[in-house]
Amino acid sequence: MFQSGNLWPALSARENVALGLRLSGRRRGLRAAIDRALDTFDLQHREGQRAGTLSGGEQQRVAIAAAAAREAPLMLADEPTAELDARNEEIVLQSLQRLRDEFGTTVVVVTHSSRVADAVDRVIEIRDGAAA
Repeated sequence: MFQSGNLWPALSARENVALGLRLSGRRRGLRAAIDRALDTFDLQHREGQRAGTLSGGEQQRVAIAAAAAREAPLMLADEPTAELDARNEEIVLQSLQRLRDEFGTTVVVVTHSSRVADAVDRVIEIRDGAAA
């Protein structure tokens, strides 16, 4: 998951989550997996809206919902809150924690934000290419 550009902007939130499932090879239980993911990340009211018209925080949550629906064992997140205001940053961080807690996904975050670093379980600081 990148700080932006995670989704197909012309597809709806639901279609983006469904596409991730189909690309992962999953063929059964799609509707239930999509519904659960959208509900978990409070996106059911936006499921028909094109991703390109969603707020930055909503777009990040759709990307997280797509990982949840796929039951991804690992999510790599590069500056996932960089372009968000403080309120949306908190919502996305809570969503990443839910992804970890409720779906069992390991989340690795790269960030320059001390607020994001304070929200994670473990911090490894890299300076000049080496762990500090």
